[in-house]
Amino acid sequence: MEKTQWYMGTPNGVVMCIDYVEDKHLKGRLYHGYAREALPFATMDEAIFQLERFYDALNFPYPTTNSRTFEDQGWQTENRQERMRIMKDEELLSKHGDLGTFIIRVQHRQNSSWQGRITWMEKNKTLYFRSIWEMIKLVAGALDTVSKQEDSPQEPSWEDVE
Repeated sequence: MEKTQWYMGTPNGVVMCIDYVEDKHLKGRLYHGYAREALPFATMDEAIFQLERFYDALNFPYPTTNSRTFEDQGWQTENRQERMRIMKDEELLSKHGDLGTFIIRVQHRQNSSWQGRITWMEKNKTLYFRSIWEMIKLVAGALDTVSKQEDSPQEPSWEDVE
């Protein structure tokens, strides 16, 4: 299979490796070019929060709305510094999950959500997503953890991609 969809294409590109599903919770690891260590996650919520902190630390993509939170924001100022890439794209793309692997490229953070592209590496398919929820449903749908009845006709689906 030709790997035409396998590229990072952005400084904030992330590889999400899903290793197993437990009680409908997807568990796995996140990799980005600024650290060699994986960021493990036990739920998709945890993965989303880790990714949001990563995007905030990079200040890319720049959010169009300010965060509203009750928690201490001290980590934002200490992490906002010039970062050096440690891992090359080829090394990032060599990471794989036991159940599935996805390349996530968030292009915009607008309307308090994310918009971008996600590539399912095992199928070499790429789809655009318009929100964090849509991205989560695409990952879960690829791993068959979301029932087909939840999908509405206007939402993207892996079956729509050749």
